[in-house]
Amino acid sequence: MNKIETEHYQPLLGKIDELMQKKERVLVAIDGNCTAGKTTLAAQLKEIYSCNVFAMDDFFLQPYQRTAERYDEPGGNVDYERFKQEILEPLQSGQSFSYRRFDCQTMQFREEWAQVTPNRLNIIEGVYSLHPYFGEPYDLRVFLGLDETRQRSRLKKRNPDKYERFINEWMPLEDKYFAAFKVAEKCDVEFVIDF
Repeated sequence: MNKIETEHYQPLLGKIDELMQKKERVLVAIDGNCTAGKTTLAAQLKEIYSCNVFAMDDFFLQPYQRTAERYDEPGGNVDYERFKQEILEPLQSGQSFSYRRFDCQTMQFREEWAQVTPNRLNIIEGVYSLHPYFGEPYDLRVFLGLDETRQRSRLKKRNPDKYERFINEWMPLEDKYFAAFKVAEKCDVEFVIDF
């Protein structure tokens, strides 16, 4: 991490270190607004701790699941059933496992299966990682938020061709999930991103 991020996330690193001194295995969820830096933070934690990182983006809905009823459900924009079965349950067992990544660009599963050996630290990153369907599997729940102006600016830079879809479709689904399940309020650590 660069200096400003290291200072910003020092409380998180301290909590992870403390948990790893007490527990054989630690499971951390990083949820929050799109463009808040969840993927970047998870990648940086992977560098520091040599941990496993699992992305909720690999568990978006397959075409047959994309129904009006499913989208109407808070947090329904993710295949939470498959995520629980293919990631959370095997992680809790401590056994090696494999899972399929779903590619939203092709709307198909990738050919190769990801092979996983559970690590002492395992991180789940992405919106919907704290869906209540999962129960309480996490040792640490982290929320990354940012104000709407900063979020829109980041979206324009990162995804100019999909900007309107984010604003009109995906962000409202995320906001409905955050509000319905009080996701930020239930987190152990919350960061407001201002860099």
